[in-house]
Amino acid sequence: MQSPDNPTPTRLLNFPLAARLEDVAKRIAGLLGANGSDNQAAQLMALFTFAIRVGGAALAYLSQVVLARLLGAHDYGIFAVAWTVVIILGVMACGGFSASASKFIPKYRQAEDPASLRGFIRTSRLSALIAGTGIAALGIAAIALFRPVIDASYVAPLSVTLLALPFFAYAMAQDGIARSHDWPFLAMLPTYIWRPAALLIILVIVIAFGLGATALTAAYAAVLSALLVALYQHMHLNVRLKPSLPDKAKTTDLKLWFLVSLPMLAVDGFLQLITSADVIMVSFFEDPDQVAVYFAASKTLALVHFVYFAVRAASAHRFSRYLHSGDMDGLAAYVRQAVSWTFWPSLAAGAGLLLIAPLLLRLFGAGFEDGFWLIALLMIGVLARASIGPADALLTMTGLQKTCAGIYGATFVLNVVLNLIMIPWLGLAGAAIATSCAILFETTALALAAKYKLNITTFIVPLLFHPRNPAV
Repeated sequence: MQSPDNPTPTRLLNFPLAARLEDVAKRIAGLLGANGSDNQAAQLMALFTFAIRVGGAALAYLSQVVLARLLGAHDYGIFAVAWTVVIILGVMACGGFSASASKFIPKYRQAEDPASLRGFIRTSRLSALIAGTGIAALGIAAIALFRPVIDASYVAPLSVTLLALPFFAYAMAQDGIARSHDWPFLAMLPTYIWRPAALLIILVIVIAFGLGATALTAAYAAVLSALLVALYQHMHLNVRLKPSLPDKAKTTDLKLWFLVSLPMLAVDGFLQLITSADVIMVSFFEDPDQVAVYFAASKTLALVHFVYFAVRAASAHRFSRYLHSGDMDGLAAYVRQAVSWTFWPSLAAGAGLLLIAPLLLRLFGAGFEDGFWLIALLMIGVLARASIGPADALLTMTGLQKTCAGIYGATFVLNVVLNLIMIPWLGLAGAAIATSCAILFETTALALAAKYKLNITTFIVPLLFHPRNPAV
């Protein structure tokens, strides 16, 4: 049977777009001299992921600019808070399966255990859909219950946006499955290209047909775009999986999967809370217009932060592969590469961003240029996180997910406390300072944990002086 990774030219037109793009990329790599080694495959995976994230970051940023222009600062700030809530809850609803896929799928593929592989894939998808639906229902009920103490302008947009939660969580589970099969385009394109593009197109269409440009309209567009993209990814992922997973009995090991996935959920959940909680907390103290400025600044900074997330996504399942094969020297060498792939592009992108940030912020509209100093303050935390590469994924994939979760939990608590203290005192700048301080703590703790538990150095500075030995 023809492998889905190498479709024949005659079948190429009938194959999913992501598969065609990956096939073209592999042929280009062959022309450039790639010989199929694991390191070269890892570099290609990181390169493909990086390219998608670059394009996705640019498209997402453009969509945010258009949203701000269409909705105005007030409604844009309301929608920003609503969608941030969905992102945070979506990570929770995924149950950690998006991350644990990078651990179990390589394991089952290497062991040639299709029954367990089929069972894990089905369980991860179904659990995300069920949890997403349940959390959305509870969230909408909570909004109705606490409506008297919630700002009225947030009630309807937030309630509608929560309807996107099951589809968002389902897509996250599918992202993990695709990444773990080294299908970067299928993992990344729906999330970082198709969904923001669909949201923008749908919103423009409904406004053109006479609906008002409000946060509520944007909420409906977000739900529809999340549904369409999740269905698109579901169909194409099934096509890619079918040749390697013919219809056979499946093996289910729910206890093991949940025992491993739940600590990973804590890691991913706390990471998302650390990344996004400042936007929510700003909404407690500031008007939606000010929330819009802070959100625009954080989205502008995402043009740098995507480097870390791209390398993290490309590296996690490879950490697991090295561990299962017992190649600790190879693992240490790959960590060194991952840190370099994360830090240097982040540093270059950060320096370039500071030069053009005022121009980019003006694209959002009048008053948004006030976010420049927020970007500068938040940049400290972003570069600190980049300086240790995907150290959190290293700990998670090597069985230290509880340690990682504990670090992120402490970081989240510190972040909340600092925000509560500094936002009333310094306003938006206080939120940026609080978040960067929390990330500095997180970075130090993760680097120390990797060093003392795995004897692997993840901090970029020692690696500069010992480039051939990451265990220094």
